[in-house]
Amino acid sequence: MPRSKRQVWLTFIALGMMLALLPFVVDFGLGRYWVRIMDLALLYVILALGLNIVVGYAGLLDLGYIAFYAVGAYCYALLSSPQFGLHLPFWAVLPIGAAVAGLFGVLLGAPTLRLRGDYLAIVTLGFGEIIRIFLNNLNAPVNITNGPQGINQIDPVSVFGMSLGTTHQLFGITLSAPHQYYYLFLLLTLLVVFVSMRLQDSRIGRAWAAIREDEVAAEAMGINVRNIKLLAFAMGATFGGLAGGLFAGFQGFISPESFNLMESIMILCMIVLGGMGNIPGVILGALLLTILPEALRYTGDVQRAWLGHVVVDPSDLRMLLFGMALILVMLFRPAGLLPSRQRKRELAAEDDIAVQEQASVYDARR
Repeated sequence: MPRSKRQVWLTFIALGMMLALLPFVVDFGLGRYWVRIMDLALLYVILALGLNIVVGYAGLLDLGYIAFYAVGAYCYALLSSPQFGLHLPFWAVLPIGAAVAGLFGVLLGAPTLRLRGDYLAIVTLGFGEIIRIFLNNLNAPVNITNGPQGINQIDPVSVFGMSLGTTHQLFGITLSAPHQYYYLFLLLTLLVVFVSMRLQDSRIGRAWAAIREDEVAAEAMGINVRNIKLLAFAMGATFGGLAGGLFAGFQGFISPESFNLMESIMILCMIVLGGMGNIPGVILGALLLTILPEALRYTGDVQRAWLGHVVVDPSDLRMLLFGMALILVMLFRPAGLLPSRQRKRELAAEDDIAVQEQASVYDARR
């Protein structure tokens, strides 16, 4: 085997072992709470990769993406809880939720095909709020979603007859519920990453890139803009519905308040922070914006250790530091922490044009 291939395989093996051992290391060093945070981080990676198809690949600004997350979660909850007395198996409910979310993506994309930029953002924002309000009020005259009280006692995910909501022993190793969910979420995250990579390098991915750069030119070159846009909305919504079903099974309880506008903005920030259109950057952004706010919860303990008392409320200080970190990144890394090569070239070209315009204005004044 050539040396380069051997190094690649060794790297993959080392990375796989690290990911396999990571929950046990985190549990030992930081506690089981942080294993749950890792589970949520993987869910946000799936959500960010789904939104990246719409925003990063196709260039369609979607502020209502959390609606598809809600659709997937409620599909799972309604079909696997005492709400309707249905307890369908996980392998049947999860694809149903993803498919229904994909259908909602098409329903959103169809009337917005002629909209661009700010207008598209406003419409998608309204769509997300309509879904949340609809779920919040769908408890009368017929109680379907249980309104603002939400749905509880949702069946945990069960794989091969083994419920992931209880602790199990495997080869003498104790696997708690967060550990088991971690491995399931990791497997599905790797699947979503693989699909995203194949889409990016496919003919459809190139068509999305053409629409993102210039929709009129793409249509003139023979690209079916309508169908390609609808496919982007459908694919992104399907990933959102997949993450929503996993979230419902993981939490065991959902309510409309879990799917507010702030969640959509956070997912969009993950893409912009990490690097729009770049899969490693999106993953990095999702992990950072999930873990960083939780790590900043310890600011109260730091103040007590350094100052002897709490000067600024930890919740306020946490959001202040979080916002300052985002502003600094956007100032000094406007393309994101791990931008794609194309995005780097675009920003470099824009800077060159701006410098030339400033020079021409200066020469004209002289």
